[in-house]
Amino acid sequence: MKIYINGDFVEKDDAKISVFDHGYLYGDGVFEGIRVYNGKIFRLDQHLNRLYDSAHTLMLSISLSKEKMQEAILETVRLNSLKDAYIRLVVSRGIGDLGLDPRRCKGSTVVIIADKIALYPQEFYEKGLEIITVPTRRNITEAVNPQVKSLNYLNNIMAKIEAIHCGYEEAIMLNNSGYVVECTGDNIFILSESKLYTPSSHLGALKGITQDVVKELAKKRDIEVVYQVFSRHDVYNAQECFLTGTAAEIIPVVKVDGRAIGIGKPGNVTLKLIQDYKNITESEGIPVY
Repeated sequence: MKIYINGDFVEKDDAKISVFDHGYLYGDGVFEGIRVYNGKIFRLDQHLNRLYDSAHTLMLSISLSKEKMQEAILETVRLNSLKDAYIRLVVSRGIGDLGLDPRRCKGSTVVIIADKIALYPQEFYEKGLEIITVPTRRNITEAVNPQVKSLNYLNNIMAKIEAIHCGYEEAIMLNNSGYVVECTGDNIFILSESKLYTPSSHLGALKGITQDVVKELAKKRDIEVVYQVFSRHDVYNAQECFLTGTAAEIIPVVKVDGRAIGIGKPGNVTLKLIQDYKNITESEGIPVY
């Protein structure tokens, strides 16, 4: 495995960063997860735009232009001879000292990893996922803006731990007002009265790339997507429910907090969108080779 670190490609065992890097010391940085399907990188422009927007909000200067970053990503995939892959792109503020002051950091650290990923077993995509609501709340928007995809994921990890301890793979996170926001690593959709509903970013949800793709696919099927506030009651009584994310793609949810969703099986709309998503990822993207 060849990993990109600040302009060099190194072996996995030699891929190291300084212990004084602010990404390691303070989670001071941003990242993206990107997919490669059949030798094409899917929605790379959107991922890079989100990365650079997140960095701009943090006043983190990335050492590479978007064009140079794209070239580095493509070359990382090529050197690893991958046709289907998951890319993890990480940018930290770089090496500083033990203090918080970002002015001490002399330049960003850029790491690009290309590897395989399987977030959930295949049976969950076929039979559906059972999830729960956990006590840990999503960060309030006034603390860490949800549109910044930062390296600060402890909030999500605590919620994941709570789900795992209860015997579940995924969990719904509520905001401080008790409304549904997202899951630990995915956006959430519900189908009700022939419309798809998903929480708005102002509630604390990250605006997802896959979430946007689902909106496009739904429109082609004349299904309206509404960004709206909703509660667990609305989820429990939805006709269908599914999660979306770059790593997870689209995965059906069939039970929440012990309540069956719809008929307790992946719904027809969800299954159609899963197939539509598979089709679009196979046909779109920036060629690697």
